[in-house]
Amino acid sequence: MMDNFIDINYKSINKHNEELCGDKVEYSYDDEGCIIVMSDGLGSGVKANILATMTTKIAVTMLKNGASIEDTIETVINTLPECKVRKLAYSTFTIIRIDRDNNAYIAEYDNPPYFYYSNKRMISVDKKERIIGSKKIYESNIHLQLGDTICVVSDGAIHAGIGQMLNLGWSWDEVNGYLKELNNVNRSSQLVNGNFIGVCNNLYNNTPGDDTTILTVKVRKPEVIDMFVGPPADKSLDPYLSNIMKSSKNIKIICGGTTALIAERELEKEMIVDLESMKDDVPPIAFMDDFDLVTEGVLTLGKTLENIKKLNNSSYENSMECSDYDGCSILTKLLTDVGTHINFYVGRAVNPAHQNPNFPLGYNIKQNIVDNLIEELRKAGKKVNIMYL
Repeated sequence: MMDNFIDINYKSINKHNEELCGDKVEYSYDDEGCIIVMSDGLGSGVKANILATMTTKIAVTMLKNGASIEDTIETVINTLPECKVRKLAYSTFTIIRIDRDNNAYIAEYDNPPYFYYSNKRMISVDKKERIIGSKKIYESNIHLQLGDTICVVSDGAIHAGIGQMLNLGWSWDEVNGYLKELNNVNRSSQLVNGNFIGVCNNLYNNTPGDDTTILTVKVRKPEVIDMFVGPPADKSLDPYLSNIMKSSKNIKIICGGTTALIAERELEKEMIVDLESMKDDVPPIAFMDDFDLVTEGVLTLGKTLENIKKLNNSSYENSMECSDYDGCSILTKLLTDVGTHINFYVGRAVNPAHQNPNFPLGYNIKQNIVDNLIEELRKAGKKVNIMYL
């Protein structure tokens, strides 16, 4: 595993009454590092969405296959269809390429200038102007350190509130000040973006006048979580499972009573249930030496999945408070804000209580929740591995 993890996340809100977003973000990790492209298509709705999608797809695909930045930008410019009336075919873009040594190259065309934060300060970066295919591109290079952040916003963010609460919108400087604070208090890109998009939405009075997007790229220490969910299909594998638990140096979470009992028995530990953490709809957590969190299984996982879906699909402000003391809130916070890499160890034993009579045998509710949870965590930019027992 690399020494650093590049935590990439983006969030968008659509222009009021538009089905599709005219901003698009596409990114790809490979052996060389990662490529991230954000584009804002001219106008809004379907046409803007197509322009922005073409821009991001072409740029990521070409750069991934080794094309030069000149060829990539010329191809983007020459491929976009032109509007007959305004003679414009147009989508803005910001391209970020980060190599294995954390050297970032950034090319900007007509998006608001990116924000770069290091050591809790905003750092201004020298940019070179270049003309590629009649377009004025700004290029810059940064050597990123652990803890550094790059934020890119579409102009919907800079204009948030025009004609409404703030009349003239946020200025770039005001956005900068707010983003700097958000980055100082939040570990993960996801929470920075959720907070920021929530504020933009409020400034627009919940009727955004433009597609609004924020992309955040943070250099973080990898924080690995091992999640143990459910007992193995075969009891003879209990010692094998407990051995994985014992030798893990990562953050360790057990979800499920039977799994906790296996750990208690095999590792000769004592489990103490904490009734303080009980909620109407969330069973209590338990304490066990060497484990960071022990929760009940299906109910807690199901509610955590709902939380993470909300976090992925909306702004932080409209979703929930993560600070409550219960199994679901703590698990949500660990999976979204703390973990960068999550390893699931999923036992295949079927609990008759989780069996829906309408489903084929062996397809249980817990498995379905875990599958969906993994999908949502990957959407949020986490690296997820899964091992079945």
